[in-house]
Amino acid sequence: MGDGLFRLTEPLVRDSGRLRPASWEEALERAASGFAVARDSGPNAFGMFSCSKTTNEMNFMAQKFTRAAMHSNNIDSCNRT
Repeated sequence: MGDGLFRLTEPLVRDSGRLRPASWEEALERAASGFAVARDSGPNAFGMFSCSKTTNEMNFMAQKFTRAAMHSNNIDSCNRT
């Protein structure tokens, strides 16, 4: 594709600084592990920024995930600008 843009056709994970193809199971496990490390590092280790251009439902889910799953109150949005 032009302009250096491409579409991902499979999950990629980083090993030793390089991206390599991975199974969905491995990619999702790594993502979940990364979220767990952030959550277990305390409430200031994770923050979420949401956008007013998305739906109310998406903004609700963003704040619910941040508070309930990540145990953090660090959520902000561009709604107040």
